[in-house]
Amino acid sequence: MTKITFIQPDGESQMVEAENGLTVMEAAKLNDVPGIEAECGGACACATCHVYVDESWRAKTGKPSEMEEDMLDFAFDVRDESRLSCQIKISDALDGLVVRVPAKQF
Repeated sequence: MTKITFIQPDGESQMVEAENGLTVMEAAKLNDVPGIEAECGGACACATCHVYVDESWRAKTGKPSEMEEDMLDFAFDVRDESRLSCQIKISDALDGLVVRVPAKQF
């Protein structure tokens, strides 16, 4: 199981464990992480699973695809570290991943 830490805007953190092959969004929804709405269910058709990937993890999570970048245009407060959590596949390489949940999704 891969461990992922979600940090809320107020600094509160929640560590979850997730199976490889799931997405970070699926892990958030399965563990009731506040602030990850995921209205489209992971189809990369909304921006309600927006997260900020911690600087030390950005190389391992990769860059957003062109489609993901287009959807990020609809997210609130997009930054260089912004990703849609539905597009980050969980693997052993991401064990310990830290992401921050934005203050609001839209």
